[in-house]
Amino acid sequence: MKSYTRITTLIVLLMAAGFATLQAQNTEYTIDGMTFGMPEAEVYTEDYNGPPVVGDYISMLPNLAPLDYEGNKHHEIRMDTFTQEIEIADGVSYRAWTFGGMVPGPVIHVREGDKITFTMKNRSDEEVVITDPGATPSSDYAQQIAENNYMDAKPSIMPMPHSMDFHAGTVAKDDKWRTIAPGETIKFDWVANYAGTYIYHCGTPSVLMHTAMGQHGVVVVSPKDGYPTDYEVDREYVVVQSEYYLTEGPSDLYQYDFEAAQTVNPSHVVFNGHQTILHDRPLKANEGERVRLHVSNNGPSGTSSFHVIGAIFDRVWLEGHPFNEMRGMQTVLLGASSSATIDFIVPEEGKYILIDHEFADAEKGATGTLKAGPRNK
Repeated sequence: MKSYTRITTLIVLLMAAGFATLQAQNTEYTIDGMTFGMPEAEVYTEDYNGPPVVGDYISMLPNLAPLDYEGNKHHEIRMDTFTQEIEIADGVSYRAWTFGGMVPGPVIHVREGDKITFTMKNRSDEEVVITDPGATPSSDYAQQIAENNYMDAKPSIMPMPHSMDFHAGTVAKDDKWRTIAPGETIKFDWVANYAGTYIYHCGTPSVLMHTAMGQHGVVVVSPKDGYPTDYEVDREYVVVQSEYYLTEGPSDLYQYDFEAAQTVNPSHVVFNGHQTILHDRPLKANEGERVRLHVSNNGPSGTSSFHVIGAIFDRVWLEGHPFNEMRGMQTVLLGASSSATIDFIVPEEGKYILIDHEFADAEKGATGTLKAGPRNK
């Protein structure tokens, strides 16, 4: 009888402990219609060598995948981190630390209120091929890279600890943004509680170095009720400004310049990762069209005075939130990790130059082109 009592007591204690653990892992709650209290992140090892980027609404800059659903959606997104040798200007290549193989990483598009289950494997200790869509048959993003590999990306190895920090997420950073070693995988949930355009970046020290080496991108969280001009928008693009701190290395590859990064003296300041990409492949529109740009200054350290020569910004939503509306702006000032959603009307056929009006940055590469054709009457 005493033995039975001890066993029964043990079972009850184990059940209680399991219930307490379940409660600790499921503390979801809502305030003002927003969802908080996500389960604890999982860190584990897995035998995975498949597509490094998987998800339904993921695109390669400057494109934004359209949302074709109503209401809230639960997204399953994978975005592995690994090293690629890439070109960022004519004759300038380095071994970049990447999310998904490009710099900046993929554009993730969700709607306010959506839930994201995010998985990332640290594959910095293996060669990951991103330019052969046959090697990654289930990834639309891989197909985009195969067709638009303007960085001439090549697989490389540089084992390093890495992490993921989504500015769009409202979670405990010591749990969800924790660092994982090469070969480890992290999986966690977060909810897009606030509309806007948000940077994501590696949060492993030195955060300056990891971000400058290429580990950054953006999440566009579209407002659940949209923007007031949605029905008027003809073209929609994403533009990311960022800095490189590179110096010539002993080989043909450039390498990270620690002193330049500490003193905020970038070697290159660029749009969408490459010094000439938005001239080589300009954005397109037509006279009389309304163009929307989701512009993010990913830094890691500089500011941006974003301007389009020949245009006035008709509507500007600072940080991309629909409550933060400004009108008739010539230039939008963006600090590091700040963003804006910008509408403007293309006044005439011709070329319009996107530029950081801090001209020292413009002369280091922060320019691009929007090429406008004739008006569709």
